Amino acid sequence: MEYYELHPEDPELRYINKAVQVLRKGGIIIYPTDTVYGMGCDIYNKKALEKLFRIKNDVGTKLFSFICSNFKEISKYAKISDYAFKKMKYLLPGPYTFILPTTRLVPKELWSKRKTVGIRIPNNKVALKLVELLGNPIISTSTTNRKGDVLYEPFEIRNIFNNQVDLMLASGNLIGDPSSVIDLSEDQPEIIRRGAGDVALFV
Repeated sequence: MEYYELHPEDPELRYINKAVQVLRKGGIIIYPTDTVYGMGCDIYNKKALEKLFRIKNDVGTKLFSFICSNFKEISKYAKISDYAFKKMKYLLPGPYTFILPTTRLVPKELWSKRKTVGIRIPNNKVALKLVELLGNPIISTSTTNRKGDVLYEPFEIRNIFNNQVDLMLASGNLIGDPSSVIDLSEDQPEIIRRGAGDVALFV
């Protein structure tokens, strides 16, 4: 695994570019978000998706969403109602995953049975820059151990995934909860998971 430590507020662009190159070649990366470390790949690389699914099958948690850089990009991959747009506009970027009806641009491997997908715009410069430079979304799934416990320390993450993941962008210990997950695919919002984000707007 290639391993690079980045400044959280002023991340080195050359390291982010290295990660983008890995993504374009079908690699798997670990990177910081505004909640916990994410593990992901290019959503359009089928072999990378299959490899990521195998890794996550080994460690438990299987919640997959993907990161977009802005609302214009979200609108390409998900259908947003007026209600959903108003709530998301108020809360994003931030520690939320929103479940929305998918469009045909999303690979079917990422569709739920209800034809929905999870969308994130994290408040994290590294994650957003990765998506911007790649030119399309990347997968975001929490980096966990075999028991499904979220991993917070870069050293521990590196030791566990050194032979499975191609590159890691580290930004110190990320101590916190995963994102709150809100389903906005129907008329009434549903809180799927209470996490880092305040869900008072949906109660």
